[in-house]
Amino acid sequence: MKTYQGSEIRNVAVVGHAHSGKSTLIAALLHAAKMTPAQGRVHDGSAVTAYDEEEISRGTTMQNAVAFAEWQGVKINFVDTPGFHMFCHEARAALLPVDAAAVVVNAQHGIEPVTERVWRYAEEANIPRIVVVNQMDHPKAGGGGGLSALIDDLHERWGRNCVPVQLPISDAGGFHGVVDLVTMEAFYYTPNGDGRGKITGEIPASVAHQAKAAHEALVELVAEGKDELMEEYFAEGTIPEQHLITALHEAIREDRIFPVLFCSGETNIATDHLLDFFKVYAPSPVERMPIAVRTPAMQAVAANAAGEGASDASAAGTATRAVSDSEPPALVVFKTMTDPFAGRITFFKVISGVIKSDTTLENYTRRGQERLSHLSIMQGRKAVEVSELHAGDIGGVAKLRETLTGDTLGAKGADVLIDLHPLPEPAMTYAIEPKSRADEDKLAPAIHKLMEEDLLIRFYRDPMTNEFLIAGAGQPHIETIVSRLKKRYHAEVTLKAPKVPYRESIRGKAEGHGRHKKQSGGHGQFGDCKVRMEPLPRGAGFEFANEIFGGAIPRQFVPAVEKGIVESAARGYLAGYPVVDFKATVYDGSYHDVDSNEMSFKVAGRLAFRKCMEQAKPCLLEPIMRVEIEAPDEFAGALMGDLNGRRGRVAGMESKGRTTIINAQVPMAEMLTYGTVLTSMTQGKGSYRMEMDHYDIVPQLVAEKILANAKRPIDEEEE
Repeated sequence: MKTYQGSEIRNVAVVGHAHSGKSTLIAALLHAAKMTPAQGRVHDGSAVTAYDEEEISRGTTMQNAVAFAEWQGVKINFVDTPGFHMFCHEARAALLPVDAAAVVVNAQHGIEPVTERVWRYAEEANIPRIVVVNQMDHPKAGGGGGLSALIDDLHERWGRNCVPVQLPISDAGGFHGVVDLVTMEAFYYTPNGDGRGKITGEIPASVAHQAKAAHEALVELVAEGKDELMEEYFAEGTIPEQHLITALHEAIREDRIFPVLFCSGETNIATDHLLDFFKVYAPSPVERMPIAVRTPAMQAVAANAAGEGASDASAAGTATRAVSDSEPPALVVFKTMTDPFAGRITFFKVISGVIKSDTTLENYTRRGQERLSHLSIMQGRKAVEVSELHAGDIGGVAKLRETLTGDTLGAKGADVLIDLHPLPEPAMTYAIEPKSRADEDKLAPAIHKLMEEDLLIRFYRDPMTNEFLIAGAGQPHIETIVSRLKKRYHAEVTLKAPKVPYRESIRGKAEGHGRHKKQSGGHGQFGDCKVRMEPLPRGAGFEFANEIFGGAIPRQFVPAVEKGIVESAARGYLAGYPVVDFKATVYDGSYHDVDSNEMSFKVAGRLAFRKCMEQAKPCLLEPIMRVEIEAPDEFAGALMGDLNGRRGRVAGMESKGRTTIINAQVPMAEMLTYGTVLTSMTQGKGSYRMEMDHYDIVPQLVAEKILANAKRPIDEEEE
């Protein structure tokens, strides 16, 4: 395997909406580059980046996958990404190791919700974008308005800087070629061939006029960015081809132009031209801006700022590391995969320096040492061993002991830390129960291995309900986790909706008298206290006050009264949910010199609490979630109506392009299966996220239903 310098490397994330043909396109590119003897297909698992059995069975990509093509002296690393909205966090993570994004647009449907979302992700990460209109072989390519309508849509969504650098050649026989608008040559292809075109030089008469106009528009847009090019353009009416190539490369690297290309991954048409475009026009890692890093000094400044109560502890200055072989060796881990044969495989990008096989690096994140045996580059799940990797390249290594996704490794004494792109919070949570004792033993280790692969998974015990909960991006995401637990680790579990952590509280003031007296020969039991209870603001919790005067209750027994109240509050009064947001004050009582003890006063405190609850207007509280829903404009009305039906309160709406964002507060009990409903209502084009906001009183009719199905708690003293 040849060793490639940073200038000979292109790192491209292939992003777009689900079913736009990303994995099929990569399979076609690899076949055109003669990396595979035949073109792989997604449906049968032969596509290089579609190797996960769960993805094959469900017909959609759910995790990032890496492949590479060697093409005319350049190595192009591809990162295949999911397009289903619940797995968009994977697509965002794929932008860390790359230097360009190929935004794949479905020729039939045009720009779709996830297409817009990944475009926004790339924009936030300052990643150059190349628009690839795929599936041009489809009879309805271009949608109802044809190619011009598709280009107009690109301009409306993403600006006039989206400019075609090719035009498709189609006739009654379908899509079979492209016109290169830089060289003004035509390329013709055989459908389902090897992806390599024949240059005729002659542009078909059917598109000749359109090609001439598109070429002039491209030249004019490229010239706008440089004064010297504008002078040349006005003087000669055009720009020489070589100058145009150089200027277009710079414009793409600087995000001034987003080129539009056309191809068909399914029939392998124009894929060699796409490889040529990546080679000539996509930026290499060494051309990109230095990477932002955090150093130990910055960490110390941030820690001091946080300790001193500074409002922004991150304001500790900035540092950068150039992507160069001359800098100290450093790499960042962007993906972890568990292989049944090779074990844990760590995917990384070399940030700086040269990483050699069998070298030992320090894990800056975890302060340990790791030996990189059998350094490799990944072709799907197949590892191809290499002797070294240069700055900017993407590689993999198996069986590192401690290293996980997000860690930074490098030479000792040259510490830097690189942050991952932020992840969204999980949108859906389920309670999870093992089916047997054997499954229980396997569950935690298996889930933690899956958590190493997917950073969005959460697994924890709810302290309020004592259930084990698993959280993910949505129902399909969690179902995939359960399926992998069964197939990979032979751990079977049952999913069920989590319990809603209701609470109880009071709305009025009350006084209660708790008297516990028991005589059974010898020392008896005696405790007597009077307690006053009053409500507190939401979120205040519990307060206890002692207003005993004159020694009515000895000082050492007052904590026992408090403990009795706390224990009884934890058991609940109406339906067994903890009582919160109240203040209890013990203000009087009596004791017996011989029979009084801590246990007696604890029981008296419980009795006083229950007497107070009978009079204090007890009520149920429910958790209210802060919800943000994002969906195309045409679904906004239906979503608003649905939220009203869920007892939701809409706090506001805003528009971003053709997308509407709705902010609302909705009871948690109404949101347990919302992900499935949202997918159905928006045809899979909507997404949402939510987080706990506050507790509020349950309406009377709803509370009656809850209480009808609840079992009222019985204190020990009532039995």
